[in-house]
Formats: sequence, C-alpha cells, structure tokens
Amino acid sequence: MLNSINISHVFVLDQDQALDFYVGKLGLEVAQDQPLGFMRWLTVRVPGDTGREILLEKPGPPAMDEKSADQIRQLISKGATGFTVGFTTSDCRKTYETLKARGVEFTQEPTEQTYGIDCGLRDPFGNHMRIVQLALQPEPARRAK
Repeated sequence: MLNSINISHVFVLDQDQALDFYVGKLGLEVAQDQPLGFMRWLTVRVPGDTGREILLEKPGPPAMDEKSADQIRQLISKGATGFTVGFTTSDCRKTYETLKARGVEFTQEPTEQTYGIDCGLRDPFGNHMRIVQLALQPEPARRAK
C-alpha cells in the first residue's frame, strides 16, 4: 500500500517569479530544476525535507491543451483554485511576522484554532496556502447537534 506523499503540484503562471516567491520569500529550497524540452520540471521543498516536493507547474502542454490551460490560468488569477499547500511551523506568529516583512500577502493573521494556531496567505498568482503551528494535543472535534 501507499507509504507517503512524494510530490504534489501548484499551478503557477511564471516559474521564475514562483522561484522568487517560494524560495526567496518563503524560504523553501530548489529540489529539482530540469529543462525537459516540452516543459521545465521545477520542484521546491522545505529545507531538509527530502521526502516531499512541490512541482511549480505552468498550465499547458503536455498535461492539457491550450484552451484548458487558459481556463486554469484565469481561475488561478481569480484565486478560485482553492487550498493548495499547508505548511507547519514551530512558531506561527514569528513565521507570520518574518514573512510579512518579506512582502508575503496574508489573507488571515495568526488565529487560535482547536488544532493549533494558523494563518492564511497567497502566492503572487492567487494560490491559497496555510501555515499551522500544531497544538501539542488537539482538542477533540465537536459534533454538530
């Protein structure tokens, strides 16, 4: 059976701009950057996490036709693609302040939740992400009555 997640992807409109954001501002590191001819295989990861990578993928061939790619680009620009990536941190408030000083756009300030403290942000293209400082022992979920 499955053991772990190796790679996931985030659609981006410009891979160089994505590198500036994901590496320059968020502090991730480049895992792979390979020109494949038909596309650029560009992945990033949390420094030291060799088990999981994020493919910063431009919509288009070979994965989809140009008409579909144009529709995806429009949805990304509107911020209509939903949640893309969740990161963890040991100090959500400090991470928030550091990233805010680097010019990261936040959609929600650090907020106490039953599972810990988290905040929301967007990349330059409109993708939504969350950063969470997990509680040591999350409160059990409450059932709706």
